[in-house]
Amino acid sequence: MDNDIFVLLGKKIKRGQTVTLNLDIARLHTRTMIEVPVIVSRGKNPGPIILLNAGIHGDEVNGVEIVRQIVAKGYHQPDCGTVVCIPVLNVFGFLHKTREFPDGRDLNRVFPGSKEGSLASRFAYCLMKEIMPNVEYCIDYHTGASSRFNYTHLRIEGTDPKSSELANAFGAPFILLSKELPKSLRSEAVKAGVSVVLFEGGKSLDLDRIVTKVGVKGALRVMQHLGMRDFTKELANHHSDVAPITLTESTWMRARYSGMFRTTVSIGTKIKKGMVLGTISDPFGDFEKRVIAKRDGYVICSNHSPIVYQGDAIFHIGFNSLEK
Repeated sequence: MDNDIFVLLGKKIKRGQTVTLNLDIARLHTRTMIEVPVIVSRGKNPGPIILLNAGIHGDEVNGVEIVRQIVAKGYHQPDCGTVVCIPVLNVFGFLHKTREFPDGRDLNRVFPGSKEGSLASRFAYCLMKEIMPNVEYCIDYHTGASSRFNYTHLRIEGTDPKSSELANAFGAPFILLSKELPKSLRSEAVKAGVSVVLFEGGKSLDLDRIVTKVGVKGALRVMQHLGMRDFTKELANHHSDVAPITLTESTWMRARYSGMFRTTVSIGTKIKKGMVLGTISDPFGDFEKRVIAKRDGYVICSNHSPIVYQGDAIFHIGFNSLEK
């Protein structure tokens, strides 16, 4: 696949070249063209082809920052193979700091898309037709939804040996075996033969330095593992002897009461059944209820909202069902 002449979006790119292309499929109602920059960097020698993309949800800016840093620091320039970077996939949502496309649809729920469908569907179709057939690997960067902070972890199906290999090379604290959501980018890319690891870290409309560092260093480890470039110097002080913890399942804890929410446990923490994770109280001093863990596991997401309603997701608990 990594031929001497690599063609993407109709542009011929030779070995050793770095170019910025534009994925143009739509205009605003003002007739202004919306361009999605696609940064392609080729090594002088043949090798794997990897896609680093972020911002499929326009408010997930921490993923954008991760890919931005990779490009700004020149880490996307390999010695072998090709790196394709799309820092902001959903430029529409990014402009307005919203999750959705202008048509109100979630871009990550309309793949593989349709040539004659909605705006989001047409964009998904273009991505699947023009980009995905040209890559072998993909790191898809995401964050938690509004007010929900995800502890840095990777999500993979667990059935593809190559994805499992990349996830272990990445070096995130946790690997969650997660089924692919129907009509998601990950689901359709896997069907197209691309090995995908999905990164989760932080929350929407928020930049977190620790999350960013894990996301950047993980990409460097993956590229080094694939033999694309030696990042030994850049990773010198970031190696960890602790293997990622694999979580085979996860469950959400939901608020039993509406009120003011306080957490007493940090994300990433190992918890035991019966442990107090937080409290929910009314604003008038009439009651205060404890949030009790229903099982052993790890807190991989915590709701940062100070006010919750009955039924709101407040903790995402990951666990390994194979452990006794």
